[in-house]
Amino acid sequence: MNEREAAWGLLTEFTQSESLRKHALAVEACMRAYARKLGGDENLWGVVGLIHDFDYEKWPSPEEHPYKGNEILKERGYSDEIRRAIMSHAEYSGVPRETPMEKALFACDELAGFITACALVKPGKSLAEVEAKSVRRKMKDKAFARSVNREDIVNGAAELGVELEEHIAFCIEAMKGVARELGLDGSGAKTS
Repeated sequence: MNEREAAWGLLTEFTQSESLRKHALAVEACMRAYARKLGGDENLWGVVGLIHDFDYEKWPSPEEHPYKGNEILKERGYSDEIRRAIMSHAEYSGVPRETPMEKALFACDELAGFITACALVKPGKSLAEVEAKSVRRKMKDKAFARSVNREDIVNGAAELGVELEEHIAFCIEAMKGVARELGLDGSGAKTS
């Protein structure tokens, strides 16, 4: 079994929620794209994106997530590099983000969720309808996708050294590559 298959198996073992699984796929797509852009290991970065929240459904509290997951990853032989990146995506963990992979995970996590929310309110429920400018406008609406931390989105782009609008556009493009798997290819609009 390759690393990606093993990571998917881990995610599906602990995460039953379809929306959380889709979030993992969205973050994975963004991480793979940033790995290509920044010269990182695409498979490694993708795995980190895929499993960063695998423990969230069972242990969503800041006292447990991502700490419980970190213990499980250690037991299962995941590298310190992967475990550290996942720990660093939680602001409250106290693990500073130092590597480009760690910074990319933090930058992509909340944004992937927000882009998904933006696509779901479009008439065609499609990423093809989402533009960076409209995402920026939606970020100002505090009632929209209120659980998404806008400050983390802004700070994530800054830490990564990318202009916010460029970062948003980059992640939208990355997510378009898995739009069908995310249910954001427009097919959802036809059935609803």
